[in-house]
Amino acid sequence: MIKFLDLHKLNKPFKDQFLAKTTAFLDNGWYILGNEVKQFETSFASFSKAKHCIGVGNGLDALVLILKAHIQLGNIQKGDEVIVPANTYIASVLAILEADLTPVFVEPSFETYNIDPNLIEDIITSKTKAILVVHLYGQLAEMDKINAICESHNILIIEDAAQAHGLTFKGNHTRAFSFYPGKNLGALGDGGAITTSDANLAEVLFSLRNYGSTKKYHNDYVGVNSRLDELQAAYLNIKLPHLNAENESRKKAAKRYLSEIKNHKIHLPIWNNFNDHIFHLFVIRTESRDTLQEYLYKNGIETVIHYPIPPHKQKALLEFNHLSLPITEKIHQEVLSLPMSSVLTDEEIKHIIATLNSY
Repeated sequence: MIKFLDLHKLNKPFKDQFLAKTTAFLDNGWYILGNEVKQFETSFASFSKAKHCIGVGNGLDALVLILKAHIQLGNIQKGDEVIVPANTYIASVLAILEADLTPVFVEPSFETYNIDPNLIEDIITSKTKAILVVHLYGQLAEMDKINAICESHNILIIEDAAQAHGLTFKGNHTRAFSFYPGKNLGALGDGGAITTSDANLAEVLFSLRNYGSTKKYHNDYVGVNSRLDELQAAYLNIKLPHLNAENESRKKAAKRYLSEIKNHKIHLPIWNNFNDHIFHLFVIRTESRDTLQEYLYKNGIETVIHYPIPPHKQKALLEFNHLSLPITEKIHQEVLSLPMSSVLTDEEIKHIIATLNSY
């Protein structure tokens, strides 16, 4: 069986380094916000071309804390509207609700699966204060158009980059990352980070993640406990230098999929610029998704659906169930993610392509 994502194989080359770091961690005796977190924050800020990196517990917390920090600074008020792509993972929407803000859904483009910039201006109101842009599946959203729209309407841009480690971003915005094990840069457990070049925002974020405190037992804000784990930071420090090479391996696999899969029943992804996609996921569409998924499984190929139910149709979000978002709903009914990682072999890719072509 070709696994959708073979985490064991992906992490095996780092095993000896992981064990050495674990031993050093135990011997050091400093388990929270130690030198490994500091090193990772410095390295990831530099890697992301940002001035500051704030390590947090997970990607969802990263989004929530960004929004709450902007509220603390008076840039957003509770109840304000935040534009969000309708077909994102539910975490993007949950973060907006957790910060006592109002999500406003915008349909994606069929071509890119990212938010359609041509639909944004029509839904802007006096209460629209921010847009949460999601670089879904690892593809950069159309930031030139989005930046221009938001600048003309004085709207804050926040980027959900949970699936976009290693992209070349456009604009000096604050970004949220997840280091869930399946990400291009994955930890061995939960982890997340925020990157920003806004010094005032960074100061508030460093405080909010640690009970709202900058000095022990002195609390300036109503904060939370969401700190990047020291051991996970140690593992990420090992893996970060290899991220660009692993992303290139993903692009190489994607190029083969794109050039060699030839089946009129299967819609391949479209990208604007190959440098604007790091292929966290390689997502195809077909009108007979369940049949294709079963066929692939019978032929030894594991696939995953990202995602079967759009946020506005989830039971948890009943207040949005009445919305009709036909493009989003069609996408969620048809998408299927093929195996994609830096450890796929040429033979595995060849088998996947041949199997899809014979469907």
